Amino acid sequence: MLFEGDIETQGYFSRQLAAGFEGLGHETFMYDLSKPYISTEKFFRFFERGNTVLVNFNFHGMSGEEYFLDENGRSMWDALDIPSYNIVVDHPMYYHHFLEKTPHNYHHVSIDRNHDKYMARFFPEIARMPFLPLAGTQLHPGRSNVPVECRRYDVMMVGNYCPPKTFEKFITRIDDEYTAFYYGMIDDLLAHPYKTVEAVTEAHLLDELGEVPEGELKKALAAVTFIDLYVRYTIRGEAVRQLADGGVRVHVFGDGWEAVPCRHPENLIVMNNLDSEGCLKKLCQTKISLNVMPWFKDGAHDRIFNTMLNGAVCLTDSSVYLDSILHDGVDCRIYSLEQMDRLPDIASALLADPGQMQRIADAGYQLARAGHTWAHRAGEIHKWIENQ
Repeated sequence: MLFEGDIETQGYFSRQLAAGFEGLGHETFMYDLSKPYISTEKFFRFFERGNTVLVNFNFHGMSGEEYFLDENGRSMWDALDIPSYNIVVDHPMYYHHFLEKTPHNYHHVSIDRNHDKYMARFFPEIARMPFLPLAGTQLHPGRSNVPVECRRYDVMMVGNYCPPKTFEKFITRIDDEYTAFYYGMIDDLLAHPYKTVEAVTEAHLLDELGEVPEGELKKALAAVTFIDLYVRYTIRGEAVRQLADGGVRVHVFGDGWEAVPCRHPENLIVMNNLDSEGCLKKLCQTKISLNVMPWFKDGAHDRIFNTMLNGAVCLTDSSVYLDSILHDGVDCRIYSLEQMDRLPDIASALLADPGQMQRIADAGYQLARAGHTWAHRAGEIHKWIENQ
């Protein structure tokens, strides 16, 4: 059983996983969260006790939804003894309130190895499955991708933008001392972008207090998610700004990009927001796809593998995990968050050499096709289920 009907991207991921599971011989049921009562009725016709599992994203189905609870507040998963494999596509610090009341046969799946370490440290009582990176989808499997030099867009970026000042109300809400403390953390992360939010939070608390009990640190980490968002959007906006101000035309598909401060707004072409399939269609029409990691320092993002599978050149910052699978100048181009000013030169050099772009795009496609589709991830989950 998987979910759709709430977060569009996660529903799309679920449908790709479902296709992978069906290819392995499993029957699947897509529960539509926008039609819960009809879906529940259909689910009970699908359900087989002892032979049904739930694969979900970001606590769908276990976020307190009343239609998954009985009159005593017991979850359907516990009542029917259904194992769950919850793939959490954000940092666990966002979900402490859900992690404190998981079903009894719950398995936590992290998409970043640092997230897995966080779970092992702060939620050791919760069963964890091996790290599972996000994956990609080819829009037209079996069909050749359009050659890079024939594509419409030079550089594109998919995703939303939110001005960092949006989060200032959380930074300044207490007093000047707390404000200085939070900005100190932000400055540290921006100056050292290889650090994680949890590492910086702990270091600054220890510097300030000398000693922090584990329980208090855990509470503090759940309360600084705005730091993660502030830094994430600062870097995302800066990557796009550097390209535009460096003379590279960038098409951005998503909300909020009009707010990026830019000296050359004529190079920043703001397009409409897209669903998952719409993003893949645009990737089929772009030469270079920009990825800015959402502060995953030991994981991947689906934008990378979507880019490769649909024949564009992936231009991305890296992580410990990505360093182990990607090869700069061979199957992608990698830029450093500590040298963002080099982005325009990297992109311009690629655009000036269609042959190199095609070689990188072809190698990226082969890399992603060999091991980074949702069918591959379904195969991993299949092994976990069969071995439980």
